[in-house]
Amino acid sequence: MTSLASTIAADIQPIGHSSIPAKVGLALALAALADWLFYGERIGLSLSLFAIAIAVVSVLFNHAALDLRRALTSAAILVAGLVPALEDLNPLSFLILVAALLMALLLATNPETIELVERARALRNFILLGPFRFFPDALQIFNMSAFTRGIALWLLPAVLSAIFIALFAAANPVIEQWVSLLNPKIIIDYVSIPRVLFWTAMLALVWPFIHVRWRREKVVAAHVNDVPVPPPLPPLVPIEFLGPSTILRSLILFNLLFAAQSILDGLYLWGHVALPANMTYAAYAHRGAYPLIATALLAAAFVLVAMRPGGPAEKSTVIRPLVYLWVGQNVLLVASSILRLDLYVDIYMLTYWRIAAFIWMGLVALGLILIVARIALDRSNRWLVGANLIALTIVVYSCSLVNFDAFIADYNIAHSREVSGKGMPIDTRYLTQLGPQALPAIERMMQIRTDSTLIGCHDRLVETQRLDMAWRAWGFRSWRLQRRLDAEARGQSGNQQAG
Repeated sequence: MTSLASTIAADIQPIGHSSIPAKVGLALALAALADWLFYGERIGLSLSLFAIAIAVVSVLFNHAALDLRRALTSAAILVAGLVPALEDLNPLSFLILVAALLMALLLATNPETIELVERARALRNFILLGPFRFFPDALQIFNMSAFTRGIALWLLPAVLSAIFIALFAAANPVIEQWVSLLNPKIIIDYVSIPRVLFWTAMLALVWPFIHVRWRREKVVAAHVNDVPVPPPLPPLVPIEFLGPSTILRSLILFNLLFAAQSILDGLYLWGHVALPANMTYAAYAHRGAYPLIATALLAAAFVLVAMRPGGPAEKSTVIRPLVYLWVGQNVLLVASSILRLDLYVDIYMLTYWRIAAFIWMGLVALGLILIVARIALDRSNRWLVGANLIALTIVVYSCSLVNFDAFIADYNIAHSREVSGKGMPIDTRYLTQLGPQALPAIERMMQIRTDSTLIGCHDRLVETQRLDMAWRAWGFRSWRLQRRLDAEARGQSGNQQAG
């Protein structure tokens, strides 16, 4: 008589090392196909062709898990997903095609997953973990000799450093000039940093479809004493790939790279030192806010993975100070991004999206500080998520009470060329889009400049405000605005009578 002994997490089909080189070769071929179909081109039919190519290559390497019925069903799902994309590629048809491709792969290669919840969990793990498996799996091509172990230790630091350099080059024209001097021009013209990042993204996206590894719970029914315990599966990520040695090397490189960026910002952005020839201060200050925020988010993700609770790096007396230093540099990076955006807004005026960018940058900086707090206080990731959710809730609720329409209108008119003598001319069309809350600012503007466009904008907003005062559309903010407008009208009338 046997009994239920335990449950273990296992892959559906272990893949031998011998198939990895061929899979890497096909992944590179698919990345090359994506380059030819998508890079610098408009996307339409090309996306459907690429989806078919992924499906064909996936079947080529996973045909052992197929049977006729499931294969036909999967093919029907894929065809159904292709039809809307072939009709017209838009966000909805794109999502349908991706969902059909994922469902077809799950049905064809994961017969043990039957329940809806199990399938949803499998797809969730596939989407969240699959794109991060290419480089660890590709390392299996090599025998882990001393030489290849050294390569493994430096692979992650080198790859992430290249990504950080690419983001810094996008944000900083000085670094962009330095990078352009490192390679011959002919290589830069073709193998550009955006193209390398594109290939990296394509390899990460197609690899899970080629090297299929579903995670599931496998029930083992046997007496513990009757059946020997199977050897543990090799880790999804080799120990060297995210071990303390790799993390230490990464942090040393990252701190040096971020220090170079911080020093340049300190000199040119904060210190106003003269820039190199053929480069304007505006070109330096008005670009890079969003690439630098992407850099900070990537850095935060690395810190969370490297300093996971209970991990070997969390208690290291050498790694922890480097983490604190690096997070501090990231906070400084976010502050530089905020200053860049502020300089941009000072010239090109304020919009809702730019306010959202300021708020988002502040939340990113707070998130970085909370990561340090989690490490220093020895808290769990659940505590970190909860603290960030509380901060996000407070910010979102506070924003719901702020009159951004009036704030944007006041700022833009006060900093317009007509009022301040610098910046951009006032955009009356955007003022109209802000709604009646912009009326006080527009009326102040009309005391300086009166033309048919501004008068038309004012009249349309007055009519909109009149409609908003109907009891069905009534709001406390609209009521306060009406009282303010009435008070200003009475004040102007009294001044005219006194004159």
